[in-house]
Amino acid sequence: MVHGSEAAFLKIVVIVARVRRRLVLTVFFTMLVSAGLVMLVPVTYTATAVILAPQPSSTASALLSQLGSLASLAPDLMEAGGSKTPEETYLGILSSRSIGDQMIERFGLQQLYRSKHMVDTRKALAMHTRVEATKGYLIRISVEDKSATRAADMANGYVDALYSITQRLALTQASQRRVFLEQQVSAERDALSKAELAFRRTQESTGVIQLTAQAELTLRTIAQLRTEIVSRELQLQQLKSIATEHNEKVSEMETGIAALHEQLNKAEKGVNDAQTSDYFLVAGKVPAAGLEYIRTTRDMRYHEALFEALSKQYEMARMDEAKAPPLLQVVDRAIPLDKKTWPPRTLLVLLSGLFAAVFVIGWALAREGWAKARLVPANAEQLNILRGMLGREGILK
Repeated sequence: MVHGSEAAFLKIVVIVARVRRRLVLTVFFTMLVSAGLVMLVPVTYTATAVILAPQPSSTASALLSQLGSLASLAPDLMEAGGSKTPEETYLGILSSRSIGDQMIERFGLQQLYRSKHMVDTRKALAMHTRVEATKGYLIRISVEDKSATRAADMANGYVDALYSITQRLALTQASQRRVFLEQQVSAERDALSKAELAFRRTQESTGVIQLTAQAELTLRTIAQLRTEIVSRELQLQQLKSIATEHNEKVSEMETGIAALHEQLNKAEKGVNDAQTSDYFLVAGKVPAAGLEYIRTTRDMRYHEALFEALSKQYEMARMDEAKAPPLLQVVDRAIPLDKKTWPPRTLLVLLSGLFAAVFVIGWALAREGWAKARLVPANAEQLNILRGMLGREGILK
């Protein structure tokens, strides 16, 4: 006794056997035509270059170790999130218009892609290029082209263009810190020179004034507060280079700086606070005869302390930059491949043959089902309605 599923399978086999000749011929000619069409499709080669991006953890820790009290925040900073990764920076540079225009000019892509406008050429280049970050801080640059040699040259061209840009940009934390501190030291050197000239002019115009103990305390306190504020603001800017503004450590530093500003305001302008007045004389209560001398002395001492602190941090940043590994490390340079990546001709021909076989078998099963449906009396009325809708009775006979 044959089960229902087995009987249905045997019926399908019988139907396919009836059209086996048509099936074989259809599949054969379909594969023959598809093979001819596939041969007309242009061949594409893909070349890949691999570079290694700096590891963010060691770089961020090295930066935080130079920020004094912030060194202890390194583990908390990484746990709090919001740290920036070098891979994102590299991916952004590789996708930038600057590198794209260098590639277009170097390889004559506007003529190669037959584009009249640079905008269309950039879009065509982006379609032929794939840049992705993988595990282990690796970045893969893949370029597709009809020429295997040109594809390899273009992939390596991206690496060369990236190297030229990184030479003029401060991408590592050490180089960013060095550039930032270099600007601050230069500005502070000029400010110190001006403060020294102002102090000398004040001495010449007022003579040497012996400051009282309270005035001296006020002077030192204000200078220390201003130096501490500027130092912490520099630390905050350096911290923001490796963390977002929403990081909790950034918020804590901003709160601390605000508190220092409040103390400085008390020392310079004075408030109705008897306890504060017992410790030092506010700057506003210094006798008018020595006020100008105190201000110029305070400014000079402030700029001296700040210049000394910035100079030390700048030298440490230079040493860190010198010890840093090469910014761009090439793991694999692209080489011309001897095997095409597109089109997969054998696969396409086999798929076309499979599609033709499915079509013929489906057509045979549908025809068999239609023939059986005509023999059922209950379907006669529906068939008559269908004939009327089509208006061509010969199709259903």
